[in-house]
Amino acid sequence: MNGWPLTVRGTGAAVLAIACFFAAHAFKITELLYISVLLAVILASSIATLYVFRRSDEVQRSFAPDVATAGSEVSVHLSIEMRSALPASQGSWSDELPDGVEGEASGVFPGTASGVWSAARAAELDYTVLAARRGIRSIGPVSVRSTDPFGFARRRHTVGRPRPLTVAPAIVDLAPLAELPGEAGGSMHTATDQLGQGADNLVPRHYIPGDSMRRIHWRASAHRDQLMVRQEEQETTPEAVVVLDRTVARWDITAVRAPGADPAFETAVSMCVSVAARLVHEGYDVSVLDVDGTPLAETIDGGDIDALEQLAISFATLTAHREGSAASLVSLFAGTTTGPLVFITGALNAADATLLVPLAHHSTLPVLFATSPAQDAFAPAAAAGWRTASIPGADDIADAWTSVSERGGNRVRVG
Repeated sequence: MNGWPLTVRGTGAAVLAIACFFAAHAFKITELLYISVLLAVILASSIATLYVFRRSDEVQRSFAPDVATAGSEVSVHLSIEMRSALPASQGSWSDELPDGVEGEASGVFPGTASGVWSAARAAELDYTVLAARRGIRSIGPVSVRSTDPFGFARRRHTVGRPRPLTVAPAIVDLAPLAELPGEAGGSMHTATDQLGQGADNLVPRHYIPGDSMRRIHWRASAHRDQLMVRQEEQETTPEAVVVLDRTVARWDITAVRAPGADPAFETAVSMCVSVAARLVHEGYDVSVLDVDGTPLAETIDGGDIDALEQLAISFATLTAHREGSAASLVSLFAGTTTGPLVFITGALNAADATLLVPLAHHSTLPVLFATSPAQDAFAPAAAAGWRTASIPGADDIADAWTSVSERGGNRVRVG
């Protein structure tokens, strides 16, 4: 029992002390009384070495990496500062692991020599855990079980405080877009791609401070002996939009209560950050929206890896919510055109897909993913031009993306 301070050896010594005490009175043997008192003193001294003299001061806990991704391993390092007036034999330790973090967090706690004439010592402990599910998971405190030098008494106490470990959604490495290459056509796309204007329509004009150097018309500059820029061709960064439908009607109710609780919602969140990462690498400015058009993060500039990391961290605590409709999203895109538009949802039927039909005409690459589509649920959207795929689980994310991205998208021309 954790509340009983004596080990098996100590319990035996206590029983022997009691037996000697009663035997000394029953048989009038003084020596047995001496033995009884001696055992009692030894037991009391053993307990005192643990509960009076020994103490542990501070715990420093660190993680590598500092932010984990769901399904990855994390190395945990503990540095426990100890101070002991008397020598203490080795014991055992265990670190409390929360739900969503798996592993063996226990081991042998080292013994200590007398610290009367020396400074505090630190015990360095290491173990590895699996960050199984997304969320903020508090690891700790540490429980230390120690025994006295004679092995008669034991003490179990907690040291330090829990420290939160951020478990971000897993980012799956997705294949590049086949017909809409970003680095060759993402941040380097020009308005010619978007507006359909050819190079024959360009008219050079004089350079104005603040003009992009990429717009300089070198042939005209050499001919006129002064800097000239293209007047109509403007360097633009194409935009992409990723929509995550968080409406609880699409998910299990547990998706509202805590991150990592609903496997289908976890697949969708992972797909969301993975698609955003792919599009950012392609050179697109990526907006991540809720189904009602509310931004879930700041727009990420093409190639901004740091912003991608911040997106993943911010999604560590993302949950579903009770209300939402794609109707407002349709209104948001009215009269505008974007590049890739990726819509990610859970349970989907034909009526839900019909609401998304108008959005297909506002994107060069409309893509619809669903974790739990009903039979023929994709039909209305596919007929309108959506590229569709099912993602039943996290293992299907890469294949689902490949199935829609290899077909490329249609260029939108205005004017």
